[in-house]
Amino acid sequence: MPVRTALGFLLALFAAVSTSTLQAADSNDRPNLVLIIADDMAWDDCGAYGHPHIKTPNLDKLAADGMRFDNAFLTCSSCSPSRSSIITGRYPHATNGAHQLHNNLPEDQQTFVDVLRENGYYTALAGKLHPRKSTGDRFDKLYGTGPKETGGCGEWIRCLQERPEGKPFFAWLASTDPHRAYQPNTIPEPHQPEDVIVPPYLPDAPEVREDLALYYDEISRLDSFVGKVVAELEQQKVRDNTLIIFISDNGRPFPRCKTTVYDSGVKTPFIASWPGKIAAGSVCESMVSVVDLAPTFCALAKTPGSATFQGVEMQELFSNPKANVRDYIFAEHNWHDFDDHQRSCHSPQFNYIRTEYTDLPGTPPADAVKGLSFQTMLELRENNGLNEDQQYSFTKPRPKEELYDVIADPHELTNLADNPDYADVLRTHRERLDVWRKRTADEIPTTRRPDEFDRVTGQRLPKAKRNK
Repeated sequence: MPVRTALGFLLALFAAVSTSTLQAADSNDRPNLVLIIADDMAWDDCGAYGHPHIKTPNLDKLAADGMRFDNAFLTCSSCSPSRSSIITGRYPHATNGAHQLHNNLPEDQQTFVDVLRENGYYTALAGKLHPRKSTGDRFDKLYGTGPKETGGCGEWIRCLQERPEGKPFFAWLASTDPHRAYQPNTIPEPHQPEDVIVPPYLPDAPEVREDLALYYDEISRLDSFVGKVVAELEQQKVRDNTLIIFISDNGRPFPRCKTTVYDSGVKTPFIASWPGKIAAGSVCESMVSVVDLAPTFCALAKTPGSATFQGVEMQELFSNPKANVRDYIFAEHNWHDFDDHQRSCHSPQFNYIRTEYTDLPGTPPADAVKGLSFQTMLELRENNGLNEDQQYSFTKPRPKEELYDVIADPHELTNLADNPDYADVLRTHRERLDVWRKRTADEIPTTRRPDEFDRVTGQRLPKAKRNK
């Protein structure tokens, strides 16, 4: 072999070995990141959070092996705005147009996925892609994003199996469970009506129990997917260097839950598991928001986050769950099938809510309007069969301000805003909300967006009849 050729071969071989060694070191030095997102699951609807009947053995084990966060919140209880907020690390109203349901994420919005890709991570999304346009472009590869494919987890596993070796990876695994519509026999041993715990803001009627039992079934199906993901990571022998975080995008799709800024809408399950890094069976009561995920993922990847992120880095809580990273949580609700405008400021004990469109009732999303529970509530209401706590979806005008002691009143049924004993608490939360709105350039729209669905039937309205 000529000297020049031999030298070139050796240099190429040395470079290849060096690159491979660096990639291997990089993969071991920085954790793999897996984010699993449920679709419309309430924070306490699994065994890990104390539900005695919903079958969630894999989520329970994930929490037992890691950390359960008891005060984790979303920025919005609406599907695509919530996901846009998570991926950008910004509040929905600050995403330049992605604050309403189905609105696309503008291309100029920086995401943590962009940052990870630019710094050596392989990124993939499997499952529900919402919003679709300009979000999928952020990932190296997409799997099973079609509406007929997102209910299962086969594409989740393929996503993990086809990742390139020698690079740290980030996987966004998004289910469509437990989103409506529901079908019987989703799991081999379906939940029964007697398994259901009916919250006090819903009537304890047979139809409501049936509806909730079907919702439980889809949570159990999702739970089985979580177990398969963990098993696949163990099979690949990368589990020890992989952080798994499980959350939901909003609350359960029932009246006074999804599309509200009550805890039933914006409080989320949040389980973090990372063997050897997060103590097994640990519990964190400190407040966190999903807007904090973007800076945290970047910190774990040992790369600076984007200056556009509005969340705070929460990595410290993984090793010290008693630490404090934020004093208040902020959430919002904008158009989702029906128009609305709400903001909330949440401290560990209190939730303060401000409603701008007080003339509108708190109608649940259209799929919930068509659901068995809401239609049953309509019938009961006609016969005076609903109590005061079950009127939220129909009451107007709604109060301009609400204040709840979420410790003494976890279902947020007693409004303390007019109670003089809580005047100082009200003032503090009101002022904090004003500061946040100013800091994040949050403005009240000058015009309202028409409702797209009928508030009684849930059927889509012809354009000519919208808000007339």
